[in-house]
Amino acid sequence: MAEPSEAVRVLVVDDQALVRAGFTVILNAQPDIEVVGEAADGEQAIEAAVALRPDVVLMDIRMPGMDGIAATAHICGQTRCRVLILTTFDLDEYVYDALRAGASGFLLKNMRGQELVEAVRVVAAGEALLAPTVTSRLIAHIVGRARTSVPSQRLAGLSRRETDTLRQLARGLSNAEIAAELFVTEHTVKTHVSSLLSKLGLRDRVQAVVLAYETGLVVAGHSQE
Repeated sequence: MAEPSEAVRVLVVDDQALVRAGFTVILNAQPDIEVVGEAADGEQAIEAAVALRPDVVLMDIRMPGMDGIAATAHICGQTRCRVLILTTFDLDEYVYDALRAGASGFLLKNMRGQELVEAVRVVAAGEALLAPTVTSRLIAHIVGRARTSVPSQRLAGLSRRETDTLRQLARGLSNAEIAAELFVTEHTVKTHVSSLLSKLGLRDRVQAVVLAYETGLVVAGHSQE
């Protein structure tokens, strides 16, 4: 994760040269963001991520050779880079696979330039859910279509407060909103989030939300008390 005083280092991955060039121009125009490399497929992305150690990898899914999902799994397994997936709503199953592989969030390809910039900043700062309510609805839809589920016993080691926090995370709430909902301080929420991620062996908030739906702690439109 980049320090506040440093520029966020970004690797742009897309098989279309014009798309990469467009993203690079938009991002390099920001004083706090620097594109340190580009890649045209999954294998190049892995090599570049390992060599350059960017803070954020902007990853397309559909590419020739190794796709973005496989590349995301390798990058998240070998580095501390955060992967931001580029997708469309008609690729729901691919989004799910990418999140399971360790991606920290996703962006729609029809986003505005400023949305791209803000998304990169958010992910670099350690947050995972972009447009939280949209993201949680999408994950709920995807998990509802998944063929397998995770036993609810996976959550047995969490305290009641940690479970409550996870339930609110799955609703797409920010730390401040969770604090207001649970009548605790924002610092307490951060502590609960850090603890539950550690106990569950999860990389970030996105994986926590996915797990909340997989275990049945929450379902689309409802939470299980």
